[in-house]
Amino acid sequence: MTVVPEDAPTTLHRVGARAPFFSYLRQAWERRDFAFEMARSRIQASNQRNRLGMLWIIFQPTMNALMYGAIFGLLQGDRRPPNFASFVVIGVFLFQFFTASMNQGAKSITGNQSLVQSLSFPRITLPLSTVMEQLLTLMPMLGVMFIYVMILGETPALSWLLIFPLVAILTVFNVGVALVAARLTVHIRDLTHLLPIFTRLLFYTSGVLFSVDRILDKMPWMIKIFDYHPLYQALQIARGAILDSVTMPSVHAWIVMSVWAVAISAFGVVFFWTAEERYGRDI
Repeated sequence: MTVVPEDAPTTLHRVGARAPFFSYLRQAWERRDFAFEMARSRIQASNQRNRLGMLWIIFQPTMNALMYGAIFGLLQGDRRPPNFASFVVIGVFLFQFFTASMNQGAKSITGNQSLVQSLSFPRITLPLSTVMEQLLTLMPMLGVMFIYVMILGETPALSWLLIFPLVAILTVFNVGVALVAARLTVHIRDLTHLLPIFTRLLFYTSGVLFSVDRILDKMPWMIKIFDYHPLYQALQIARGAILDSVTMPSVHAWIVMSVWAVAISAFGVVFFWTAEERYGRDI
């Protein structure tokens, strides 16, 4: 029997050890096809379970826009923004992209317990996959949104193409939010019950259903706060690009949204990575 010297080099690594940060990101990039296929398969499975299939993806935000638009349109009275119907449609469709990314991202680790505990892979691919899923879901929704606003009286223009760089920035923002929510939910399971309350609060305070300038015209200090609200700025950019009644988005709005997106996604990646070794144990 050969005795291995104590100081002999070894290539053994601890199972489940967290990879160095940049190596971790490289491994996640190498598994991008896995994340995309997971996102696509979940969409297909969801469509097969629902009788309406892909129509349900469009039906839900449409009904939300009709319901909330009718209620808040009556409540606001003469403070409604011009072309209120299109205003609400854009707000509801884009805000749903954010909320779905956050809510599904929060469950991406806890909802895949067997996968996390049985296979070795960068866990970051799971929340990234949920954001990919919501991005793929958004694409047909954008087409329907454009059709709705045309029916409601808007004329297509080149400025409508600004929606696509906006969606790219909003996707980066959603990735950061999904990563933070995914880690927090692993440690605090009750967070899944609190998230619907949080998203509803954001829904009512992000300018989805009202014009901040009209509702808060007597509180200019509040309007200043909204100048740095990422979701509000995202909606303002979209409305300014599509609606003739809304001023074209300023450079300030793009800068605010971009800074928020980069900051929250960078924080989310680091925040998620530091707990990589705990995901298989804590769920």
